[in-house]
Amino acid sequence: MKLLLTSGGVTVPSIREALVDMLGKPVEEATALCIPTAMYAHPWVGMGTMAWDFVAGRSENPMVDLGWASVGLLELTALPSIDRELWEPRVREADALLVAGGDVLFLCHWMRESGLVDLLAELDDTVWVGLSAGSMVMTPEVGEDFVQ
Repeated sequence: MKLLLTSGGVTVPSIREALVDMLGKPVEEATALCIPTAMYAHPWVGMGTMAWDFVAGRSENPMVDLGWASVGLLELTALPSIDRELWEPRVREADALLVAGGDVLFLCHWMRESGLVDLLAELDDTVWVGLSAGSMVMTPEVGEDFVQ
């Protein structure tokens, strides 16, 4: 897995250039899955309008609205109730995972609970594009001490 870890999304040309380099093709030819999960548990972001704005590509933090060939939604809290055979191929086929900011502990929990974390080591060519908590969750250790 390739990591593009940002604090605010793909906000400047140099970050977009790094993304294109990691993808190995233009964004317009690449597919992405949007993961808004972290947003739901954050007190400033919360459920509702801001999560929808991220998913719809209307966020202040450019990620979904970069001109992808296609963008799908991967909601980690739903995955435990869906047969893995239905969602895992979509994850494997995606060129990029666009992971929103929010509550890093909530995101970490659902990455583990959903089984996504078990898949990450196998996704050699996939680009993880993290935004704030979506970046922090990729640190070596996330737990109760993480927020101290």
